[in-house]
Amino acid sequence: MSQHTLIIDGMALLFRHFYATSFRNQFMYNKKDLPTNGVQGMLRHTFKLLELTQPDHVIVAWDMGSKSVRNEWFEGYKANRVAPPEEMVPQFDMIKDVIHDIGFYQDGVRGYEADDVIGTVAQHIDDLTIVSGDRDLLQLINRTNRIWLTKKGYTEYHHYNYDAFLDQYGITPEQFIDVKALMGDASDGYSGVQGIGEKTALKLIQTHGSVEALLNNLDTLTPKMQEKINNDMESLQMSQRLARIITDVPLKMDTMMDNSRLNLDTVHINNVLADHDLSVAQKYLSTLNFR
Repeated sequence: MSQHTLIIDGMALLFRHFYATSFRNQFMYNKKDLPTNGVQGMLRHTFKLLELTQPDHVIVAWDMGSKSVRNEWFEGYKANRVAPPEEMVPQFDMIKDVIHDIGFYQDGVRGYEADDVIGTVAQHIDDLTIVSGDRDLLQLINRTNRIWLTKKGYTEYHHYNYDAFLDQYGITPEQFIDVKALMGDASDGYSGVQGIGEKTALKLIQTHGSVEALLNNLDTLTPKMQEKINNDMESLQMSQRLARIITDVPLKMDTMMDNSRLNLDTVHINNVLADHDLSVAQKYLSTLNFR
């Protein structure tokens, strides 16, 4: 029997729910006068995902520190990211403590991003549902693994499996890496080829299949397009490397699967939430039906 695994991009959900309420200054301070809005939002989202997906295993993946191996490849990688607001800083450790106390499995490896942890898990596990707001992860879709990209609230997602991705983009998920290489990613600090946006990048990969094939057929492009690519060849090659998710992070997969089996004890979870003074998450938990 197939074992369904849910893997959550922890930082993506934490940031999402922090900013969902912080713009209204709804920080939900606990008895220790620490803000909990991101923590409570992420927990509610996680609980709803457990109700919706009914997984056999659950894993939360984390970034570990602000630097990764990609900063060794390219100094400007994510260099434009601003420091998190002061109200968010204590919530990084808080959410990990709460998840630990609840008993959900979480993992991260220094030098790698959560995307890389998720990418490595995706190489080893069939019947995997990945939840994030990061489109970079679309490259991980295959015939047995799917991605839910956050859209609105806790229940609305852009659902992608292999066929849905092909229908929307006209390329394979693996080819999406080369689309990102051409168009770049401003939020991650790499530029691809100046003057090539997503629509053009997608059309080029639909036509040629890969960056390598494109470069072998530059003479078929307009002189202006040839000039753009030739002028940014070094950036294109580095962007291609940065866009590819690492899939060989040193994870202990047997340990992960043994320890990530979901044992949903709502009484225990409720007690943990009470201990951490997370009353909003407590109330939300009571509304769900896990079957």
